Amino acid sequence: MTRPCTVVISGKGGTGKTTISALLVDALVRAGERPILAVDADPNANLHEALGITLNETLGSMREEAFTRSIPPGMDRTGYIRYRFRRALAEAEGYDLLAMGRPEGSGCYCFPNALLKECIETLERDYRYVIVDSEAGMEHISRGTIRRPDILLIASDPGARGIRTAGRIRDLAESLGLEPEKIFLVVNRDHGDAVIESDLPLIARIPEDPAVDEADLAGTPIAEIPDESPARVAVRDLAARVVETCARRRG
Repeated sequence: MTRPCTVVISGKGGTGKTTISALLVDALVRAGERPILAVDADPNANLHEALGITLNETLGSMREEAFTRSIPPGMDRTGYIRYRFRRALAEAEGYDLLAMGRPEGSGCYCFPNALLKECIETLERDYRYVIVDSEAGMEHISRGTIRRPDILLIASDPGARGIRTAGRIRDLAESLGLEPEKIFLVVNRDHGDAVIESDLPLIARIPEDPAVDEADLAGTPIAEIPDESPARVAVRDLAARVVETCARRRG
């Protein structure tokens, strides 16, 4: 099986990265582009809530000594890693979810970051797509935690300040070696009348959607908003663009 197409959703906090990620995973599954590995790379893990599945374990909750001194007899480290990673996966129809989470205690993120990198490298060939809901900024890409994406989607609100921030994230991504043709702008909570002035290629405008706001207020999964709600329709179109772009890479 070929390496999966990796899509990272980035952007400053509050731009709706998790909403976009959840709807994109759902749209790709519905389009038959499965299996998918969804990765919640934000320590404040809530992608599982947006998708409507239960999360039992995160990489942050795993202790380093378990991978050095606590390997069961008869199992090598590689086999144990695969076993623990499989236990950490939340399984759903057409996709699995892996969450970064926060490390226990006051420790740094060094071990969970290294674990996330090893986990993705170990599991990724089992999937057609890897969709990463990233923390704000380019930390995971700069550390090499996440492989250079095939597509980087930078989420922004339609305001000029947000668009400028998206441009700075693009500049940082390019400084880390990501090719400009792989980077796209996604305008979220779009009112439809804003003029988007940016030299970033605009791949999607996702409208302000009362169904998304209602799901947020009620604490219900974003992935369960009505099929023809404006945000879902827009992300369905975005998913088609993602499939087309990934197909060109595979070709």
